[in-house]
Amino acid sequence: MQYDVIVIGSGPGGYVAAIRCAQLGLKTAIIEKYNTLGGTCLNVGCIPSKALLDSSEHYHNAAHTFAGHGIKLDNLGVDFGQMIKRKTEVVDANTSGIAFLMKKNKIDVHTGVGSFKDKNTIIVTKADGTAAELTTTNVIIATGSKPSALPFLKIDKKRIITSTEALSLKEIPKHLVLIGGGVIGLELGSVYARLGSKVSVIEFMDGIIPTMDKALGRELQRVLKKLGMEFYLGHKVTGASVKGKEVTVTFDDTKGEKKELKGDYCLVAVGRIAYTDGLGLDKIGLTVEERGRKITVDEHLETSVKGVYAIGDVIKGAMLAHKAEDEGTLVAEIIAGQKPHIDYNLIPGVVYTWPEVAAVGQTEEQLKAAGVAYKTGSFPFRASGRARASGDLDGFVKVLADVTTDEILGVHMIGPRAADMIAEAVVAMEYRASAEDISRMSHAHPTYTEAMREACLAATENRAIHM
Repeated sequence: MQYDVIVIGSGPGGYVAAIRCAQLGLKTAIIEKYNTLGGTCLNVGCIPSKALLDSSEHYHNAAHTFAGHGIKLDNLGVDFGQMIKRKTEVVDANTSGIAFLMKKNKIDVHTGVGSFKDKNTIIVTKADGTAAELTTTNVIIATGSKPSALPFLKIDKKRIITSTEALSLKEIPKHLVLIGGGVIGLELGSVYARLGSKVSVIEFMDGIIPTMDKALGRELQRVLKKLGMEFYLGHKVTGASVKGKEVTVTFDDTKGEKKELKGDYCLVAVGRIAYTDGLGLDKIGLTVEERGRKITVDEHLETSVKGVYAIGDVIKGAMLAHKAEDEGTLVAEIIAGQKPHIDYNLIPGVVYTWPEVAAVGQTEEQLKAAGVAYKTGSFPFRASGRARASGDLDGFVKVLADVTTDEILGVHMIGPRAADMIAEAVVAMEYRASAEDISRMSHAHPTYTEAMREACLAATENRAIHM
């Protein structure tokens, strides 16, 4: 079979790339080694975790906030089996939707492991060992990533688990020991904390969500402590062992003294690494970075082998589904002869805890390190009428703007629906808006987005109205 483009991997980057290629008139195929499409994001990542986050938040609100709204409940409880079943149904609906989109766009789907025979020939090896050869002009590698592990700590997938197993547990942990204070760990940790688990977070860095603005990490830690989560920051994990149903995690504290925590589950969430196993990159003369296993690409996301591109988690940059989608679209349009672009500074990051955390652009720490003169404006949700009505009083919006031009350089927010609100900041920064521009735009009242306007007012000669 001869194609214009073959995409290896059907996650958000891969399937979006395939659809855009097909829209542009290119004969396209996609290869996926699993029986369902959608990759990590739809099957064991973004979508199932958000399903559990929503379910656990409903329960938490019923248990802790409904009474304040005058809603009385008797015999409140958790049917954890049903919660997991609903999560699975959400995943199935989404993956079925991707299969429909492949048919709609006349994209051939090949199930099996895709590997290079040469740069224009891909071998698809099925689960039964049979293989087929496909030929193509262009290849897009979109094979995603897998959870990282600590070399001295064996993951048994039963008591010492990754995010994949954490999405399908048979019971609610009594005490979940969480290694890693990043996005994935905190999202899943908050799920189980809401359901009644004791959650202990061990983080090597001196703050949680360490890649984001430090003010966000401090506020999120304060909020999660109210859920009962405890934090061991600046601590180094040294090992973990399992005896029966008990896991013992050993670590050194900030003074180098040895400590241990015992729980019934240990979730290892120390990041992800690119998944390039079995691709046969050596057959076409490609190598990967020793650490992180990333594939090197140029500004057009093309590798050193002409006609072979790579996108998403297998190349440099943040491991985000929407980054991969943007890159998939970009490569498809480049292959078709167009001239698209991506501004990597304007790809937002989100943590789907509650309150949500979202950011785009430069952090305050980055601006300081670069010697950029900036000003800041901040507005707390406690001063928002809409937030008071819903009871979501934690968090704030912080705007960083150039001290001379007033151009918005970064927006960092933690609060209700921050994941949706960050889009306003992305649009503003894409068009190089100033803080005053946003402050002069009408925002519906009462809405959470008024906090964005107020933060911009605060950055504009300290003109915030409601604080």
